[in-house]
Amino acid sequence: MTQSIPENQPPIRVRIAPSPTGDPHVGTAYIGLINFLYARQRGGKFVLRIEDTDRARFVATSEQMIFDALRWLGITWDEGPDVGGPFGPYRQSERSDIYREHVEILLANGTAYRAFETPEELEALRQRQTAAKLPPRYDGGHRELSQEQIDAYLAEGRAYVIRIKVPEGSTTFRDELRGTITFEHSNVDDQVLMKSDGFPTYHLANVVDDHLMRITDVIRAEEWISSTPKHVLLYQAFGWEQPRFWHMPLLRNLDKSKISKRKNPVSLVYYRQAGFLPEAMVNFLGLMGGGMPTPTPVEVVNGAKETEIFSLDEMIERFEVPKIRLGGPVFDLTKLKWLNGEYLRALPPDAFYEAVRALVFSDDYLRQISAIMQTRIETLGQFGDITNFFFADNIMPPQDVFLPKKRTLEETLVFAAEQLLTLEATDWTTEAIEPALKALGETNSWSVKENFMLLRAILTGSTMSPPLLESLVIFGKARSIDRLRRFLDTQKKLATNPRK
Repeated sequence: MTQSIPENQPPIRVRIAPSPTGDPHVGTAYIGLINFLYARQRGGKFVLRIEDTDRARFVATSEQMIFDALRWLGITWDEGPDVGGPFGPYRQSERSDIYREHVEILLANGTAYRAFETPEELEALRQRQTAAKLPPRYDGGHRELSQEQIDAYLAEGRAYVIRIKVPEGSTTFRDELRGTITFEHSNVDDQVLMKSDGFPTYHLANVVDDHLMRITDVIRAEEWISSTPKHVLLYQAFGWEQPRFWHMPLLRNLDKSKISKRKNPVSLVYYRQAGFLPEAMVNFLGLMGGGMPTPTPVEVVNGAKETEIFSLDEMIERFEVPKIRLGGPVFDLTKLKWLNGEYLRALPPDAFYEAVRALVFSDDYLRQISAIMQTRIETLGQFGDITNFFFADNIMPPQDVFLPKKRTLEETLVFAAEQLLTLEATDWTTEAIEPALKALGETNSWSVKENFMLLRAILTGSTMSPPLLESLVIFGKARSIDRLRRFLDTQKKLATNPRK
């Protein structure tokens, strides 16, 4: 049921603002879903904004991957870079003039200042603080420069950043899930608002964009709570009314640590490629942290003691943001697989066949595999024997898997995974993968055989298989990294309890 908005309140407007720095993250979908539900329940608008000011980590194809992943889940937006809207542009890289205009307002009213320290000076400051066992932070060294000093630095052409001038005292704000929160300003740094390259930091761009796009409710992850005082100070410095803040609990690994790619697949691309249905994934994300009606106990299956299945439309009808549980929701793959199985079993036979055909045996996937197999088999019947790892989910290498000399299995795998993780999604090609893997040998004095044999065995389950590099490309980055991670997890468990 759509919830009405009191006449004296502006229409609800919420947003998500992912950064295009790699594969779309499950955390983006989780926060995006909550914002989507909140807006749809209240007849409001859901905005997608791209925060692409971090040019060092920018990945050109990541933006489209974000669009595709969210639409795969059924999460659509009313305004954004690809659909337009009345408050664009919706890419921060296209709003530079807006940020410069607003930072000049802060300089003029004395709530921000230029800081001209060089990177070397800032590093020396950090080292002094570390030696004194003090928390590293900017000490306000250029906070009270005279106009003559500022003019002299500018005349030299010296680079500078612009920082907020945090006053003495404290900042108090209301979190709609947690109540009143107060931060003493002694713990709030003079945050950089504009970098020396002319690009804004998250803090400035976030506040300016939220105000100009008329965002009424900022629903984001709880890791931003400590930044909220800086944002409140900026709203005050501009003389603007601040939005309502809702800080969602972070997704957690089973060990309650923050969800990370080292312990869980976090790429939405992986879940799509691995055969999870979008309805199951969005249902699972909707159950994270509460907000849905109390689930009805059902039969225990694979450790999942209770669950309830909701369509996206049912979530819009029944989700209640104030009922969010603040304890970190556990991203439990066992429960997600159980839930996905429920959705798979509910498909009509023809729909199940089409799903298998589209993902596992698509023309494009088979064509790529066939291209590297044609010269390696003598009969078509051998095709399945040699390529089964492309279709199997649980692959284990032979027991006598080759290990580099003087290296433990864990050391080898961790380093190999890190090499693969350094490759951006756009660079998942044989030309990019080969030098990254050869860096293993250059760093550790390993031969090409030592570099490639272990990875081949882990990925394919055999030391005799199609070419490793081509197989990695076909298999995809997300699934390749996950297979490495799962193998390492298995080895750790065996080392802890060898009888199992």
